[in-house]
Order: sequence, then C-alpha cells, then structure tokens
Amino acid sequence: MDTNNTTIDYKKERVAYYKVLVGLLLLTAVTFIQPHLFMTESTFLAQMTIAVIKAWLIIMYYMHLKGDSLIGVMGIFSLVIVATFMVIVIGFDVANFQFGAESHITGPASAGVEHATPVQH
Repeated sequence: MDTNNTTIDYKKERVAYYKVLVGLLLLTAVTFIQPHLFMTESTFLAQMTIAVIKAWLIIMYYMHLKGDSLIGVMGIFSLVIVATFMVIVIGFDVANFQFGAESHITGPASAGVEHATPVQH
C-alpha cells in the first residue's frame, strides 16, 4: 500500500484563495457599476455572464473541485439537458400560444392608436 506523502504549501494556497476573494469582490463591484457605465442595452447578458464567472470561481476554489476532471463533463452535460428541455418547452409554448390577438407583444400593431383615458368615478 503506497501512501501519498505530499506536502501542501499552505501559504501558497492562502494566496490563491485571497486572489479568488479579490476577484469575487471586483466582480461584485462590476455587477453594481455595469448597468450605469457599459453594455447598458444588454444588461441581462452582462449580469448573467458575471454571475456565471462568480459561480465558477466559487465552485472551483471554495468547493475544492478545481482538480476534479468529471465536474467539467457533468457541467456541460447538465447544461445541454437544461437547454434541450428549455427549447422544447418554449417551442411548444410558442406554437400553442392561444392569446395572440390580445397580447401586447404578439397582437396587431397598435401604432397611432389613442388610448382611452380612464373614467373618473
């Protein structure tokens, strides 16, 4: 039975964790600043990208999955399954949308139509 006698340099590990912490704090600051400074027309995309990067950092470093090779395969597999079901559900929902005429999104164009003012009671 071979025992693995490896020594861990805890000072080096601590420096790596502090770097990740600083990165997470900077990304959190960017999350608050982003809607006002850049990519203002695609805020959702920018916010979700920042959230995915932060989640990846937390999973890899603080949950100690950095050296696990199976996590990447399972992550991609999970994303493919979720994306497939999302496309199926959205496709089915769009194909069978029953309130198209009443919807303000899919209804007939109402450009130039005056809206009635509410009646005072």
